[in-house]
Amino acid sequence: MTKIIGRTAILCVALFSLAACGNTIRGVGADMANTVDATQSAGQDVDAAASY
Repeated sequence: MTKIIGRTAILCVALFSLAACGNTIRGVGADMANTVDATQSAGQDVDAAASY
């Protein structure tokens, strides 16, 4: 019985850890997308200023 409880606890910890990693990866993806958008916007601002 102790082995079953121990294995179940280890499985639960592993699942929670994987879920946390998934959220982190999504967050990094969103941050990267925001960085690209900001860089493109800054480039457009510089181009508009240079054309003025």
